[in-house]
Amino acid sequence: MSPSSPSSSVQSAKEALGKRLREIRKDSGKTARAVAATAGWHESKCSRLENGKTPPSDEDIRIWTRICDAEDQTADLIATARGIDGMYVEWRRLESSGLKRVQESVLPLFERTLWFRFYQSWVVPCLLQTEDYTRAVLNTVVTVRDTVDDTEGAVAARMDRQRVLHAGGRRFAFLIEEWVLRTVMGDKETTVSQLGHLIGMTATPSVSLGVIPMGVVRGNAWPTESFAMYDEAQVSVELVSASLTVTQPREIGDYGKAFAELAGIAAYGAAARKLITTAIDAFG
Repeated sequence: MSPSSPSSSVQSAKEALGKRLREIRKDSGKTARAVAATAGWHESKCSRLENGKTPPSDEDIRIWTRICDAEDQTADLIATARGIDGMYVEWRRLESSGLKRVQESVLPLFERTLWFRFYQSWVVPCLLQTEDYTRAVLNTVVTVRDTVDDTEGAVAARMDRQRVLHAGGRRFAFLIEEWVLRTVMGDKETTVSQLGHLIGMTATPSVSLGVIPMGVVRGNAWPTESFAMYDEAQVSVELVSASLTVTQPREIGDYGKAFAELAGIAAYGAAARKLITTAIDAFG
C-alpha cells in the first residue's frame, strides 16, 4: 500500500482549520452572510475559508474571531494556519539562505525522537552517510537547485547530527532500495567507501538496516518517494520540488503501513551485507 498523495496532508489540515472557523461562527450564532457583511467581504469568501479552499491570512483570522467573539482563540488559530503553510515548502524557499541552516534546523527534531524509520529510494540515509558521500550529495543539491553554496558548513552540521546514533535510548530502522547501492555519488571511491561504512553500521545494536533486493516480488511494497518517520509524531517526505511534512495521524499511519510492507521484503543481516558487498564488487 502506498502512502497518501503528497498534497492530501496539507489539504486535510486546511479543511480541519476551516471546520474550526465554521464551528466558531456557529457557536457565535452568526450566519456566514452576517460575518461577510460585517467584515466587508464577498459572501463566497466565508464559504472558501470554511471549506479549506482559501487559506486564511493572519488578518482574516483576527477579523473572524473578533466578529464571532472568540478573540481568545486568535493566537492558536494563527499558529495553526502558519503551521499548515510550513507543511509543503518548496526547496527553493527552504534553501534560499543556504544548506547549513536547513541541516541545523532539524536537529531539535532528531534530538527529541526516540524511534526513527527511514526509507530511501534515492541516496543512502543521512544518518548513515560518510562525510565525503554527504559532500557529494550536497554538492549535487547546490548544482541542481542553484542554491547558496555553503556546502562545507552544511556537511559539518549533518555530521554533527549523527551523534544521535550513539546517544542511547533510541531505535533506528533503515530501508534502502538496492539500486541506491549501485548509484555513484561523487565518484566510485566515495561510493565504495560509503558502502563499506554501511557494512560496519550493521553491527550497531540500535540500528536495523534492510536492503530491498532488485528483482524481488514487490507485492504491496511499492517503491515510493523517500521518507523519514519520527516516532508517531511526524513524517518528512522528500519530493523533487519540495519538502512535505505530514502530521495528520491517519496519514502517518499510511506511511507506517507502507514502511512495514517495505520492511517485509527487505534483506537483513548477512543477506543485506552480501547485497552491499556485491555492489562494492561491481565497482571493480
